[in-house]
Amino acid sequence: MGSSFDAFLQEEGLFEQTSLAATKRVLAMQIAREMETQNLSKTKMAARMHTSRSALERLLDPTNASITLQTLDKAARALGRRVAVALV
Repeated sequence: MGSSFDAFLQEEGLFEQTSLAATKRVLAMQIAREMETQNLSKTKMAARMHTSRSALERLLDPTNASITLQTLDKAARALGRRVAVALV
């Protein structure tokens, strides 16, 4: 009782994995939302990124954690945005 969920995840050795998965889900949602705002289809977005639609599908898949900073940067630039990374 009284323990935080983060503390529980740390005790179970799941904090890092869970945190990374949550971050990936948020990024995928943000990219999808911005695509919708800009009325961009997946085909158009992939073309802007100079990549395949299947690569974009992997990027937008919240369960696929194998994403590179380069791919995130391509997506951000295609949307007129940038990626900011920080150590906290």
